[in-house]
Amino acid sequence: MRLEAMAVKIPHVEDHPNRVPFEGVLTVLNTASDKAPAGARGHRVVLLREAAEKALPSLLGMAVDYKPGWDGHDARRKIGLLTEADVIGHRLMVRGYLYARDFPEVARAIQAHSPNAMGMSYELADARVEDMRAEIWKLTRVTFTGAAILLREKAAYRSTSFRVAS
Repeated sequence: MRLEAMAVKIPHVEDHPNRVPFEGVLTVLNTASDKAPAGARGHRVVLLREAAEKALPSLLGMAVDYKPGWDGHDARRKIGLLTEADVIGHRLMVRGYLYARDFPEVARAIQAHSPNAMGMSYELADARVEDMRAEIWKLTRVTFTGAAILLREKAAYRSTSFRVAS
């Protein structure tokens, strides 16, 4: 097993009312998505491990968003911050904070779903595809621009996860 990790150091503040920690599996590397993500023109995609590792710095400090209905992305509904990103095996793990005091209804809605119901999805810019004619696109270079929390069944990768950390 190989591990790559990066983090933004944010000082711990005991019982901070607006920082609720979370963790999740943002995506699975070197594995074809279960369905085509938004922006992939109907193609399933494979995010190559090397591309993800090179892009880890672009993930830190990016926002986490949601869409009412928990079925997609809405970059204008930023509810949290990504502070850590680790590649563990084939999983891209993330950690961060939700702004629970600023968005109490969102925090309650997340907690109301069963622990295994929520997933995540990455947001990209400047993606390079190895062969645009291929049935499954291999992403060889990306810049992460954020992430979304959504229902796992709506995510392009159904093996993603999201949970509020204790």
